[in-house]
Amino acid sequence: MPKSPSTAPRTSPATSGPAGRASLSQPIVAGIVTALVGFTSSFAVVLAGLRAVGADGAQAASGLLALTLVFGLAVLWLAWRSRVPVTLAWSTPGAALLAAGGMVDGGWPAAVGAFILTGVLIALTGLVPALGRLLARIPAALAQAMLAGVLLPLCLAPFQAVGTLPALVLPVILCWLLMMRFAPRWSVPAALLVALAGITIQLATTGTSLSTDTVLPALVWTTPSFTLQAAVGIALPLFIVTMASQNIPGVAVLKSFGYETPWRPAMLFTGFGTAIGAPFGAHAINLAALSAALAAGEEAGPDRSRRWVAGFTSGFAYLVLAAFSAALVTLVSAAPAGLLEAVAGLALLATLAAAVSAALQDVSDRIPAVVTFLVAASGLSVAGIGAAFWALAAGLVVRAVLRRRPAEN
Repeated sequence: MPKSPSTAPRTSPATSGPAGRASLSQPIVAGIVTALVGFTSSFAVVLAGLRAVGADGAQAASGLLALTLVFGLAVLWLAWRSRVPVTLAWSTPGAALLAAGGMVDGGWPAAVGAFILTGVLIALTGLVPALGRLLARIPAALAQAMLAGVLLPLCLAPFQAVGTLPALVLPVILCWLLMMRFAPRWSVPAALLVALAGITIQLATTGTSLSTDTVLPALVWTTPSFTLQAAVGIALPLFIVTMASQNIPGVAVLKSFGYETPWRPAMLFTGFGTAIGAPFGAHAINLAALSAALAAGEEAGPDRSRRWVAGFTSGFAYLVLAAFSAALVTLVSAAPAGLLEAVAGLALLATLAAAVSAALQDVSDRIPAVVTFLVAASGLSVAGIGAAFWALAAGLVVRAVLRRRPAEN
């Protein structure tokens, strides 16, 4: 894709002197912050999603590692090649969808097959423009309503856990609330630190020790299987949610800062990266949305031609974080049931709010959106296919019927 005038590299002063080093320090720091916030604010959601579709502890840790490695490497290439502060991430809404949908027939191997299909579909949107146009025909209100319905049970988890784990969960919620008031960007990472501290204290007081065999990162291969139920119940909703809630907003965020997203390379890298990483547990890789603003905004420095360094640096930072992924999974696995879900629910509250707002924005689509939301939140499963698919189908049917009503006098 040709670069727009605003994103083309411009001649800059030499970076060997103090002024040059200072001009690079801002985008470098911004890139590190982007990776830290992106990783710590949502890795609990990823673990919850992978476990829900059948991954054991080692497979979930492998999935987290594969995701981080693949998009870390892809960011390095895309940012360097395009000179645009493009950043990538795992699909947090997609992981939430997995957590809400649960296991399909065929278990974890069938889920892995669905992840591969999702990657192929993402790559095809970069190769076949008609697929992108077909995806664009799905009403945004219904896609967002489906996401909101999927997120609702997960976002209830923090408040449900108060009744069973008050000593552990109340400090997490209080920390999140205070940080939302004074430093919103760090609210979920700070809540995660409080949760990890609570787990550590509990392990120390009970005398429980962790196995050191699982703290080193390791990729675990799963031979995929392909089933119709997994394709319809996981791959299709995962593709739609990832495109509607991550890739399209990611393009909009970069555009708001005056950058043109390298669309085709990004879709090819994220699509094929997902397919390659899927046998190791990677569910979906996409353009970053919320964290993209950290690398593309003013915090990455006043020189817009050098903000691509923030994206590039985030790739390196993600590779470093990948080395600690297994240790985090080991510690989180020792948490009492409900604590991880509580942290994941807090991480998804902002996404839920945005999805509900977008779903109800168009007055003419509110009833179809509400039906989509309720079906998705109901957990309905028919013929082994989860609620996300049936929610979108129901919303489209209701929308078609209501749009064909004769005009009232």
